[in-house]
Amino acid sequence: MENSHGVKEDTTANGYAKKWWKEAVVYQIYPRSFKDSNGDGIGDLPGITSQLDYIKGLGVDVIWLSPHFDSPNADNGYDIRDYRKVMTEFGTMVDFDELLKGIKQRDMKMILDLVVNHTSDEHAWFVQSRQSKDNPCSDYYIWRPAKDGKEPNNWISFFAGSAWKKDASRGEYYLHLFSEKQPDLNWDNPKVRSEVHDLMKFWLDKGIDGFRMDVIPFVSKDQSFPDFPKDFDGRPEYIYAAGPRLHDYLQEMNRQVLSEYDVMTVGNGAKIRRI
Repeated sequence: MENSHGVKEDTTANGYAKKWWKEAVVYQIYPRSFKDSNGDGIGDLPGITSQLDYIKGLGVDVIWLSPHFDSPNADNGYDIRDYRKVMTEFGTMVDFDELLKGIKQRDMKMILDLVVNHTSDEHAWFVQSRQSKDNPCSDYYIWRPAKDGKEPNNWISFFAGSAWKKDASRGEYYLHLFSEKQPDLNWDNPKVRSEVHDLMKFWLDKGIDGFRMDVIPFVSKDQSFPDFPKDFDGRPEYIYAAGPRLHDYLQEMNRQVLSEYDVMTVGNGAKIRRI
């Protein structure tokens, strides 16, 4: 039987279509600590490739590869400097292609971390965004002026302290729900969403099988940026995950990207509580 996208699917005895992702065993690999192939003390992509028979023997169906993208590593690779480049310590794009080829040859699949709530402050978009208020990437991130001489609101970072940092070159505060080296992208800007869709297609067209979506509930922000309420219970994720357009953005992502591929996605984030 074929689904609406022409992808063949097995069926169970009772006629219901089986979904490969419902029954798959997923194995997470953090490249830096998995297997060092060249003796430099850092795990790498060729090291993973060398162990694919072992991984297959464990009964694994899907490898979830933690971030392998170019990064200054302020947050273990979750601060991405270039979404289309492999971290130098881990190897090259050729190494990635060989890893993916080896996975496919063993009838396994691969999913990648999709880290798009924020980037590294060294990403080209942010380097340009912080320069002025009128450059092409000016609104790729969330900038606000000071409020009464202080931060725009009382939001806190998961890495402690304020979720806002004053940028001397631009003269405004930028939002960072995590490290100050991880500025939050402005998903209300359609150009940002289009950039995300393009980078997803880049990897999907290589043949990967989906994404684990890092802190995806946080991508929509209430643009009025109200202070935490008086009954705030110390769990900011409940507020950050309650953005007004989250489902609009995810549905758009499905229409523009995911519906065109036979892939799995796994959302990472927080429980949502409306306030």
